[in-house]
Amino acid sequence: MNIIKAVITAAGRHQRTLPLQLLIDRDGEQKAVLRIIVEEVLGAGIDEIGVVVAPGDQDAYRAACGELANRLHFIEQAAPRGYGHAVLCAADFTASEPFLLLVGDHLYVSSEARSCAQQLVQAARQHECAVSAVQPSRESLLPYYGAVGGRLMDVSNALYQVERVLEKPTPTAAEQELVVPGMRAGHYLCFFGMHVLTPSVMAILREQLTRLSSDERLELSPALDELARRERYLALQIHGWRYDVGVKYGLMLTQLALSLAGKERERVLAQLVELLATRQLAQGER
Repeated sequence: MNIIKAVITAAGRHQRTLPLQLLIDRDGEQKAVLRIIVEEVLGAGIDEIGVVVAPGDQDAYRAACGELANRLHFIEQAAPRGYGHAVLCAADFTASEPFLLLVGDHLYVSSEARSCAQQLVQAARQHECAVSAVQPSRESLLPYYGAVGGRLMDVSNALYQVERVLEKPTPTAAEQELVVPGMRAGHYLCFFGMHVLTPSVMAILREQLTRLSSDERLELSPALDELARRERYLALQIHGWRYDVGVKYGLMLTQLALSLAGKERERVLAQLVELLATRQLAQGER
């Protein structure tokens, strides 16, 4: 499987400004969230990047990426009709090729030498099929993520055969349909925020869009659920962590994670210890 294109979705109503937020990356440089995501993609050996944006956002996004902006192809989503619709807007860009898909409000910190995107792309190339990145997550996080059910097929590489996909399932639905044998009790395989998808997904999204009314949203998880019925579809447990900058304290936690994974880790740890000691001392004096 030759994966040479990536799609980053960033047109959501509550998502549009998040890729423009500034953080200090692991190399100690201030960068926009979008630029850090673009660097993750480029590091996985992918040079053509389509960014799905709301009308009028191109200039701000181009500025956020600096000299990397020439790698980007901007694709407008005229109306916010759901995550699946945003992906479908990139159909002409991806054409009949597989593609790496990421969201514009998640950042990733790998726990090994390969980046999270590299881990996923290498698995998709090796197995020549769609692969979604997943992470075992406790039940309380189900309202925030899509989740998959299936069976473990490769223990050493943490690969799963996907059989079901549900978007933000209730604990009851997850217990009934998404239990994975061997998974820790109360934990489920939730999406990590990146996928390598085949052109079949675009065809499925087109089919599902025709069955919706003009005011209904087209989501991605139902299309992935259908994909699991039509062709081989795997999930890979990534060695790393995902950080959603759009949730409460998300930017703060993401910045902390990047700092502790970067070259100034010791300095950051020393400042944290000093902060905690100062706060503890102040509380003791009350």
